[in-house]
Amino acid sequence: MDTIAGLFSFITTPVSWVIVQFHAVYGKIFGPDTGWAWGLSIVSLVILIRICLIPLFVKQIKATRAMQTLQPEMKKIQERYKNDKQRQSEEMMKLYKETGTNPLSSCLPILAQSPFFFALYHVLNAIATGKTIGVINDDLLASARDAHIFGAPLAAKFTDSAETVTALGATLTDVRVVTAIMIVMMSASQFYTQRQLMTKNVDTTVKTPFMQQQKMLMYVFPVMFAVFGINFPVGVLVYWLTTNVWTMGQQMYVIRNNPTPGSKAQAAYLERLQKHVTQHGKTRRRSEKAIVKAIVAKGRDRNEFERKFINGLTKAGLVAQPDGLVVKGESTTVVEAEDGTTTTAAAAHKRQQPKRQSKSQRQSGTTATGAAKPADESEPKTSLTKSDEPQDAKPSAAQPATGSGSKPGAGTRSKAQSGQRKGPQRPKSPSKK
Repeated sequence: MDTIAGLFSFITTPVSWVIVQFHAVYGKIFGPDTGWAWGLSIVSLVILIRICLIPLFVKQIKATRAMQTLQPEMKKIQERYKNDKQRQSEEMMKLYKETGTNPLSSCLPILAQSPFFFALYHVLNAIATGKTIGVINDDLLASARDAHIFGAPLAAKFTDSAETVTALGATLTDVRVVTAIMIVMMSASQFYTQRQLMTKNVDTTVKTPFMQQQKMLMYVFPVMFAVFGINFPVGVLVYWLTTNVWTMGQQMYVIRNNPTPGSKAQAAYLERLQKHVTQHGKTRRRSEKAIVKAIVAKGRDRNEFERKFINGLTKAGLVAQPDGLVVKGESTTVVEAEDGTTTTAAAAHKRQQPKRQSKSQRQSGTTATGAAKPADESEPKTSLTKSDEPQDAKPSAAQPATGSGSKPGAGTRSKAQSGQRKGPQRPKSPSKK
């Protein structure tokens, strides 16, 4: 313990100073020797640390999603160089460098919290043994030793003996009941946080070993907290329970407002976004514009939830722009196919133009498909009646004689049907007789 205390001595004084400053504020409200004053000081310390770690948390989310994307490529490298571990490691590092991914980024928040955790543990252990530490002097030490949370001293542990607990002014039953409840709550919050990540914020379209690792951690972490929790002082349990609850709430916010593409959380988010945009006719927040911009930029690489979102907007007469804005579109509806291509409904249902008929088809009165034309669409008759003939038209001797069985005008009809020019025929010249 002294070795660990020596390693984290550089952070012990700042941690003790922060706790004392918060204690001065809460002491005026609840009293300086109460468990509320010291307990809320520890809670406030956690909140301050986690606010400072928000940039690392954002980096952790990006790193986790990048690792999920790289899992298929990593699996190919492992299968290709399964007999050459050195080459496998080199290819992995090359892949990380090309994509700008750092596997340790997903562990940054936990690594950054570790010094504060061990420093707080050492501060509470010094209070339990009656030693001053950092800026905690004798008066503050006596006040901290008198502080109880639901009857359990801040420095008491589940494994403490009855004599140790009695020296802190409490009973063994109170200490073990309080610590057991806090350990169960700490483990349950960790399990729920990991389960929420696995069931709602994981891309269900890609099955990778990363998902199996996360599922395993969902059961391993709660067990670890339960095993190590019996050796933590009550003050440390307050710290760890608070940070677990903060992580759970922070993750719920991220899952709701910035879900992983292809996950169930994204489907729920896009459904809410579609209703919101349809109601107002535009994207109002910067985060909404960023989501729409990313979906439009994907093009054919959109998943089924994103295609459904785009189709829902177009059916409502809205069009998503590349800059993330949503504007009113034309009356035509844009339909997106499963392969990512988009076509308008007008183009899809556009009437096909009839094929051009040949000369022989037009003369025979059939369509391009071989069917006869309707009666009202047939070509006009070309035979001339007496009323249609010009008044000055008279029979000419130059016209050829007709047979005894022929009728007047029969030759005209036969010529019109055989493809000659329609209408009155010009009489032949007498010179051609």
